[in-house]
Amino acid sequence: MRTAFSIVVLAVVAVGIGAALLAVPFGSPKTQVGDYYNEHGRAQTGAANMVTSVVVGYRAFDTLGEVTVLFVAALGLGAVLSAAGGRSGRREVQPASLVLLAGSRFLFPMITLFGAYVFLHGHLTPGGGFQGGAVVASGFLLLYLGTRGRRVNRIGSTVAESLSGLAFVVIGLIGLTVGGRYFLSNFMPTGALNTLFSAGIIPLIYIAVGFKVGSELSGVIDDLVEETA
Repeated sequence: MRTAFSIVVLAVVAVGIGAALLAVPFGSPKTQVGDYYNEHGRAQTGAANMVTSVVVGYRAFDTLGEVTVLFVAALGLGAVLSAAGGRSGRREVQPASLVLLAGSRFLFPMITLFGAYVFLHGHLTPGGGFQGGAVVASGFLLLYLGTRGRRVNRIGSTVAESLSGLAFVVIGLIGLTVGGRYFLSNFMPTGALNTLFSAGIIPLIYIAVGFKVGSELSGVIDDLVEETA
């Protein structure tokens, strides 16, 4: 029965791929959107990184939705662990080794600095708010492993998460009010290409996203570490 079902699934997939290849000849573009971004992206957004031009420029509203999805996922995890009673009955924590303790304390500031560099330079080089925030959260994970029993300041993390999300929305509303065109419209000068102070509101958005993603992922790590502690 499983073999017959697998053959049917493979046949359906093969028919779908064949139909797609026949419908779109090789070498012919599906849309002209990509060509438009490549031709006008740098001039219109001021960002040297074309991926940034699309993610935080043309479709910045979609990026706001992705940040919201991450927030809902972190909130759902906290609710599930709280309902399951994961924060009760904590076991005794075994101290980490001296090498891990010293290494985590030595590497944590450098990892945090690198994460900040990634989202501050997202409009110039590969990276951005999501990547930089994930790097910062990995630094907190290493710190948890090296200094077991310590926890992140949840009040400070919640404040940073809330203010960064609010900053994202406020930037969008200012663009709507000042730009007079649409939500998250660029209302700042794009500056000189390939310089740090360029790309209009894109660096501001990436800073907000970096803080929000970093604080949310650090909170998720804190919840999971507390669950297993």
